[in-house]
Amino acid sequence: MARRHSLLARLLAMSVVVAGCSIGATAWLAAQSTSGAINQEIGESLATDAKIYDALLGYAAGHPQWSGVQDVVAELSERTGRRIALTTPARAPIADSGDPQDTPLPRTPSAVVDPLAVDPVLKPGATIDPRAVGPYQLTAAERAKLAAEAQRQLGCLRRTGSDGRIVELPNGRSTVEIVAAEPQQKRSRSADAPGEPPRAVPAEVPAPESSVPAAPPPDSCAAPTTTTETERTANAELLELANACLARQGADPLPADAAETTWPDGLRAAPEDQRCVDAARREQLGAHVSPAAQLFITKPGGDRAATDLSTVGISRIAWTALVVLVLTVGLTALAASRLVRPIHAITAAARRMGGGDRSARVRTGARGEIGELAAAFNAMSEQVERTEQQRRTMVSDVAHELRTPLVNVRGWLEAAQDGVATLDQPLVASLLEETLLLQHLVDDLQDLALADAGKLRVYPEPVHLGALLEHVAAAHRGRAEAGGVELIAAVEGDPDLAADPTRLRQALGNLVSNALRYTPAGGRVELRARRVADEVLIDVSDTGVGIDAEALPHVFDRFWRAEKSRGRHGGGSGLGLAITHHLVDVHGGSIEVRSTVGVGTTFTIRLPAMKSTVDIAERSTDD
Repeated sequence: MARRHSLLARLLAMSVVVAGCSIGATAWLAAQSTSGAINQEIGESLATDAKIYDALLGYAAGHPQWSGVQDVVAELSERTGRRIALTTPARAPIADSGDPQDTPLPRTPSAVVDPLAVDPVLKPGATIDPRAVGPYQLTAAERAKLAAEAQRQLGCLRRTGSDGRIVELPNGRSTVEIVAAEPQQKRSRSADAPGEPPRAVPAEVPAPESSVPAAPPPDSCAAPTTTTETERTANAELLELANACLARQGADPLPADAAETTWPDGLRAAPEDQRCVDAARREQLGAHVSPAAQLFITKPGGDRAATDLSTVGISRIAWTALVVLVLTVGLTALAASRLVRPIHAITAAARRMGGGDRSARVRTGARGEIGELAAAFNAMSEQVERTEQQRRTMVSDVAHELRTPLVNVRGWLEAAQDGVATLDQPLVASLLEETLLLQHLVDDLQDLALADAGKLRVYPEPVHLGALLEHVAAAHRGRAEAGGVELIAAVEGDPDLAADPTRLRQALGNLVSNALRYTPAGGRVELRARRVADEVLIDVSDTGVGIDAEALPHVFDRFWRAEKSRGRHGGGSGLGLAITHHLVDVHGGSIEVRSTVGVGTTFTIRLPAMKSTVDIAERSTDD
């Protein structure tokens, strides 16, 4: 065998590969951990920046100037642990939570705070902040009136079996948000817009994820149509600005009824006119919101990197990896040298067995997996030797069993051919008996072949056990009476059993025939059945000669006989008990034997009670 194919060489190569892979995996894991930590830091920073941006954007949407934002900036800085600064586009300071003299601001701002041009990364889904209401801000009287209408609509909904809640929009308008019971769906409906199709939920109220709409409110619960004076005035201003833009582009103006909507719907325009509507909206709100400002968000002390990824420790990592590799190779070589010695012994024993020496055994003091391998090899060797001996014995027994009836048949036929014997009726009957003996032996061998191949089938059905035992006893009662043996069959109760009646009679017939063969005149053979727990027990006992304790483990071996000197006529073929064992096993049961020399022998068959016929049929197929 080439050295490169030896176990030692393969173990050494494996250790090198494993060590290299472990080092590479460690390095990869360190790199992944570092990059993961950096990504996590970036994600947390982005979430914090979004919260700061949204808070300042809300302030800008509700205030025409930045004059009072310093307190908001200080509070956000204390809560988030970040330095927050606001400047004009010309970088003139507006508010700063830190000291500008201590650390200068970065060259590039984190974002631009403009409620009329929202950053889509930090606040997706809106181009104009919905909190910028400007001239749409309702008066106290208008708020009270709409709140009362919303409360009336909510009470009506609840009386009719629906449900909802009152939501106040940024401009002060109260709406009823209708909630569906199953699934949890909701939509907003203005308290003063009956009969209109459902509108989209305002930007500050999350829209439902499901596409199934909530049930519309009853018409009796709808609020009257009311566009407040504030909204009509603001819509008229917006319509004038939008039409001026459309006139400059040579487009048709929007109709006057386009402004008859409540906030936040605004003007309704075709897609090609929407740019003018949006521009008019920004122009209208410009005087009511803070001007655009640059936002700087940094960590206290600057925005320096927190992780030093220099190459100072590369040499140390390399030397550590080399030491680990050397130690791994050395320990593997030592272990492999101790491992291969018992393997060589097992290999030598296997070669001797392959050469025909069935007595080859491995003698080694190895423990663990190698010791188990040696023990398994020795057990296999013993089994092979035993199987070989059984094969030789079986061939000899089969030849012997076939020889006797064949010699008798041939002898009488030759005598009849030579005229020495007359082929009369008694001689034909004798030859027929010998032929039947041959047929019985061949049938037994065929049953054993089917059992060995796993093709011994049974066809179970409900069996009346008392009638079956009586049938077996009746079939052997003539032989029992001829031998002066009492044959008894009895059943305790009426145990339920599903079995193949033909195969079960065959198994019991083999046991009864065997009992009658070895029970002298004046003895007794009994068949008894009873149920114990989940099993049906069938005993076949006799008062015969008994079996030696040394021979009990072999009673189910093929061609085994209690008396080796008996021939075919006196001792049977030696296959009946082996066939019985297979028949009981294919029924999902077991068989055991107890015997005392000079007292008698008892065979006990255990079969599962209430077993379904399907389960037994499947077992017969599998076995």
